[in-house]
Amino acid sequence: MSEDYGFVDEEMAEPGDEFEEIELADTETDSTARQQDREFDEFRKRLKNVERLKVEQGAFDDATLGALYKLVQDGHVGAFGGPLSTGKEANVYEARGESGNVAVKIYRINASDFRHMREYLAGDPRFEGLEDNKKATVLAWTRKEFANLKRAQKAGVRVPEPIAVQRNVLVMELVGQADERRAPRLAEVNVENPQQAYEVVREYMRRLYAAGLVHGDLSEYNMIVHEGELVIIDMGQAVTVHHPNSGEFLTRDCENVAAFFSRQGIDVTGDELEAYVTEAEPATDAES
Repeated sequence: MSEDYGFVDEEMAEPGDEFEEIELADTETDSTARQQDREFDEFRKRLKNVERLKVEQGAFDDATLGALYKLVQDGHVGAFGGPLSTGKEANVYEARGESGNVAVKIYRINASDFRHMREYLAGDPRFEGLEDNKKATVLAWTRKEFANLKRAQKAGVRVPEPIAVQRNVLVMELVGQADERRAPRLAEVNVENPQQAYEVVREYMRRLYAAGLVHGDLSEYNMIVHEGELVIIDMGQAVTVHHPNSGEFLTRDCENVAAFFSRQGIDVTGDELEAYVTEAEPATDAES
């Protein structure tokens, strides 16, 4: 799945900001709660004083800073860069991790549309008994995205690698920052070999379904292209096949994908794609 599928980039972002080091101060043997409080206060001041983050202070309440502090303590984040994207519900920042640059996705609890989120959480057996409030919903959503990424990756679907999750903060692989350029969405590129690209997408959809997941919002805007690979993103809303609306979500995904590739000259319908996605894997000669 790593061969070149014939994509040509049309639109790239401007180079990102420099990184702001946020390593924790050296500590002595004093491990008391008071010492930990002092360390956290110093961390909070240092991060909130980063000039490029000031415009997004709404994402950095004390509880979120506490989550970031824990991720720094655990070695998942060592330095912060600027924002990669800002949205109504989450901001994504570039950061430096243990083995390279990572993406840090921070869900804003106060700004998130938790009623919309609950549509995708309700009925998911992984989140039975979830409290009906904004905080519980956003925290569950963040854990859900991490779990969905892990399951998709295990199924052989190319997604950003999940690294760590803490409260409303998700750390994952940063895809597409080579040469300081963001990876374009599928909607932003010329597809030179639509048939091959379509076959990759439908195979990923079938692998997701076989792993018990439906993306729930799949389209050319939730797939990016990096180094000749298609990468599926925004897995937060993905539901298990046991979700009461999974069939409706799958039909919508198939219609979106089929509509895009139809515009690329591929003769396919949503019904045909859905039949392929839900069909059992054909038995090999050795299995038959």
